[in-house]
Amino acid sequence: MHLTLHADYALRVLLYLAVHPDRVVSTGEVSGAYGISKHHLVRVVQGLGRHGFVEVRPGRSGGVVLARAPAEISVGDVVRHMEPDFHIVECFDPKTNTCPITPACGLIGVLNEATRAFLATLDKYTLEDLVRRSPRKLSAYFLKPVADAEVG
Repeated sequence: MHLTLHADYALRVLLYLAVHPDRVVSTGEVSGAYGISKHHLVRVVQGLGRHGFVEVRPGRSGGVVLARAPAEISVGDVVRHMEPDFHIVECFDPKTNTCPITPACGLIGVLNEATRAFLATLDKYTLEDLVRRSPRKLSAYFLKPVADAEVG
């Protein structure tokens, strides 16, 4: 299983916001903390907002905050909404499938089962669980001064 960068960055944004629950966070700050393109993060944050995971506050002093408590944000739900598809192999997409053995292939069912198991495992965890399970305090990794992170 491989998640796209879009889903990966969505989870990272949510983790960052969970560690900073007391304030509005700019996308520039998150970009600086992770060393990720601000342009890409803006699209990720927009998607998170569309699906109700974050609240985007416009304006000069705007930014983003969690729309729900971390305990109410399922990791599986985030991945389902932020991952464009779960086409593990070519035959999962009927529009682009060229595999000649698809009608007789036993692999499709196994891979579908594996995908369901993957998502079922993610469904067991919330954003709060991820923050609590961290072997080290996540906030220690986000010590870069806000002023530096917002430049650019």
